[in-house]
Amino acid sequence: METGTSENTGQTAGRTADEPVWIGLPPGLLRMRRLLLVVWLGLLTIGTALLLGLLAGPGWAAFALLPLAVLLWGWPMLGRNWRSWRYAERADDLLISRGVLWREETVVPYGRMQLVEVTSGPVERHFGLSSVQLHTAAAATDARIPGLVPAEAERLRDRLTELGEARSAGL
Repeated sequence: METGTSENTGQTAGRTADEPVWIGLPPGLLRMRRLLLVVWLGLLTIGTALLLGLLAGPGWAAFALLPLAVLLWGWPMLGRNWRSWRYAERADDLLISRGVLWREETVVPYGRMQLVEVTSGPVERHFGLSSVQLHTAAAATDARIPGLVPAEAERLRDRLTELGEARSAGL
């Protein structure tokens, strides 16, 4: 069953009290990923065309269309992937859902969180984005939420840390 999601609030229309309130990722992450796609594959297209055109002849330069085709295919795929990422804060755990072909939903109980960190590389900082990394006792359950606005990432870190400390005190 699909429900409509408000882009700004993450609230769903017609949901019941038991359903989580899913929050999608900000559009800045999609813009960043698409720009990186255009830059890298654009440079690869130009470099392939020049290299093959000069060394093997103009006919071979047509192979430069392959990275261009990957760019045209990757553009909508990045949009689908971006729309698939979402997270929800529930009373006892955090849900993270992602994936287009293979859906993956991670449930991280607040009491099992050992470390919550906010990271932001140079490209993410340029676009005003941060990622939240959750570390638990089991390495396989470490979870990540990419491309959040820094204020939301810090709010989420503080809230998860507070809930984690409260829940782990009872263990």
